[in-house]
This record gives sequence, structure tokens and C-alpha cells, in this order.
Amino acid sequence: MSSRLRHPLAALFGGVLLTLPWVYIWATGAVDGLSTLGRVGVSGVAVLGASFLLAWGAETAEKDVPRAFAIAVLAVLAVAPEYAVDALYAWQAGQGDPAAGNLAVANMTGANRILIGIGWSGIALFSIYKAYGGNDDSSVQTTDSRLGDYVSLDRDIALEILFLFAATVFAFFVPLGGGIGAVDTIVLVGLYLAYILVIVRGDVEEIEDQVGVPAYLQRRPKLVRIPSVLVLFGYSAFLIFTAVEPFAHGLESLGLQYGIPEFFMIQWIAPLASESPELIVTAYLVNKARSTAAFNALISSKLNQWTLLIGTLVVVYSISLGQYGVLEFDTKQAAEIWLTAAQSFFALAILLNFRISVREALVLLVLFVSQVGIEFAIIRTYPEALAEQYSIYLLLAYTVVYVAATLLLLAQRRDELRELVTISRSTMREAWHGAGSGHSAD
Repeated sequence: MSSRLRHPLAALFGGVLLTLPWVYIWATGAVDGLSTLGRVGVSGVAVLGASFLLAWGAETAEKDVPRAFAIAVLAVLAVAPEYAVDALYAWQAGQGDPAAGNLAVANMTGANRILIGIGWSGIALFSIYKAYGGNDDSSVQTTDSRLGDYVSLDRDIALEILFLFAATVFAFFVPLGGGIGAVDTIVLVGLYLAYILVIVRGDVEEIEDQVGVPAYLQRRPKLVRIPSVLVLFGYSAFLIFTAVEPFAHGLESLGLQYGIPEFFMIQWIAPLASESPELIVTAYLVNKARSTAAFNALISSKLNQWTLLIGTLVVVYSISLGQYGVLEFDTKQAAEIWLTAAQSFFALAILLNFRISVREALVLLVLFVSQVGIEFAIIRTYPEALAEQYSIYLLLAYTVVYVAATLLLLAQRRDELRELVTISRSTMREAWHGAGSGHSAD
């Protein structure tokens, strides 16, 4: 009996089982009949189940497509709810809602900063914590100091870091145009499409030994394996699209009941909920001693949010407007973009040596949490107009701190930056001149 329970299909069935209450409620239209807490509970459990299904699909797909491409698909699906929320605000802006453009930028910048401030730092700390507990993860390295212990990253992510670096540098100039426009779309979406063209032409690497559901599915013939991956991706995408929005709105309602300002909820609580599939998936990968794959997924998510998400907002806005238009935002949102770019700039400088230590992860986490905490205190303490002005000063001050720390790191890591560029150029040359030679047989 116990051996049958350990069969991978039992885990797969368990993951699907977590999602069925939500599917029933969604199909019968009974969502509105649930209490706020009930809606959060049922949709949240469905998001959890969908995250496992998505991770299993991506790991299984590594047998047939380049790992970077499988992780890129995982990243796009996992953060799809964030796209949906921002697209909704951009659409409302096109319909004449003057505040919606600011909300779109606030939600986007909040999601991006959460991804680094909580995602990158949290997964690094979780990876090292699991290694202390006996998790056999070769990526975690110990030193004489606990603060110096680090997660060693695969040099194959050099390409993602370089493209993200380019997008981050460009993002500093976005507010100077008074809004998000066609040039931003061309540059940012173009960067992401160029990245996808490179990784999709790469060879299928020798896959890591898998266990559980991915190992079981990878042993199936292609005629079974590939449809299984497509079904896992499709079903998890359906769940994420349908369940994350009520999950996020339910959390917003609960927060408002406790006096948390609505704008603060839209910038932080809603994005945290929409990022939950990504955070769950990466925690799952760390738990399987695959911290490198977890970081690959997080970096890929940041890349597509920092390029596609920003670049497509003006497209949705223009369609809603009925003509081309620039998605405008106010001074505070310009400061939000600068701070988000500065945080990304600093985080990428940390990864130049393909490692992130406990000390560096804590710095990322403390800078993120302190800025959010101080801004929340400002909002609760001062009248709205004065609070907004003080918030802008705070955002600009943290931007200066991030940029100064980045420039210091770049000065110290010039050799690592050159190595990163060299590795990326080699990857691009191999993709264009040597693609297709390494696909593994079934």
C-alpha cells in the first residue's frame, strides 16, 4: 500500500485535487457566494496546486527543449496574472480613468521590486537554510562566516543577466519621456524577443536526474510526454488566470478591513498575490536541491516583467483609446520607476560574480522592507498631499543609495562584468551558428 502511495501519479493526483474545489466554484459561478475569507482560501489552494503542476511541466519539458526556454515559459505563465492586472489598469486609462495609468505603473513597479526584494533574497536565504538542514544542494557553498555563505549560480544565466542589464539601463530613461510610449515598446519588447530567439535556438542540454512526477513523465514516449507537458502548462495557466485575481482581490478586501490604504494595497498586496505562483514554484525547486533552476526562473521572470510587461502597457492603452497614445503617469510614479530600475541595477551587480551570499541577500531584503515600511508609516502619519511629497523624497533617496552601491560594486567587479559579456557573446554565437546539433534522442 505504501509503495503505491509513493507512486508519482499519486503526487500528480494530489496536485490536481487541490485545484478541483476552485474549478467547481468557478464553473458554477458560485464565487460571489463565498465569504471573503472563503474566496481567499479556495483560490489560494488552487494557486498552490497550479504552481506544482506548472513546475512539473517545466521540469519535464527540459528533456525536449532547451532548459532556458522551458524556464522562460514557466516564468511567463507564473507571472501571467500580473500582466492581466496591469493590462486592466492600462485599459481603464484608455477609457478615460485619470488614475488608472498611475495604478498600472504602481502595480508594475511593486511586482518588480517584490520579485527581487523578496524573491531573489528569500530564495537565496531559503536555499542556504535548506543546505544547513542537510539538503544535498551542490550550489550552496559555505565559508568561514555564516554571512559569507553563498549560492553559486550557473554561468549559463549570463545571457539573462546581460539582457536584463540592458533593459534596466534603458528603464532609467523611460520617465524622461513623460510616459510609456512607442519607443519604450520597441526597445523593451525587442530585447525580450531577441532573448527568446537566442535561447530557442540553443541545444537541449543533458538533463539533470529528476525524481517524482518529472522523472516519471520523462520516461514516457514522446507521444505521451509532450501532450502531458502541454496539458500541465495549459491547465495550470487556466487556474492561474482564473484563481489569482479573486485571491488578490480577496487579500485586498481583508487588508482594507484592517485600515491599509487602497493605493498601498494595489502596489504591494495585489502584486504579492499575483507573484505567489512564481514564489511557490521556486521554493519547490529549492526544496528539490535545484537552487540554480530556481534562480534561473526568478531572473527569467524579472526579465519578462521588466521588458514585456512595461512594453505592452502602451499597446493595451492605445487599443482601448482607439488610437496611439502615450500612457502617462505622475511624478511619484516616475520616482517609482527610477527606484525599481535602481534596485534591479544593484541586484544585477551582485550577481556579476555568479553568486549571492547571505550578506548580499540580507542587504536586498532589508533595503526593500525598510523602504516599504517607511513609506507605509508616512502614508499613515501625514495628510495625503504631504505624504505623497515625502514619499517621492524617500523613493529618490533610496534610488541614490542603490545606484551608489551599484557603481561601487561595478568598480570592484570589472573583470566579472567582462567575463559575463564574453560568456553571453559566446552563447549568442553558438545559438546562431551551431543550433540544432545537440537535441537528445527520445
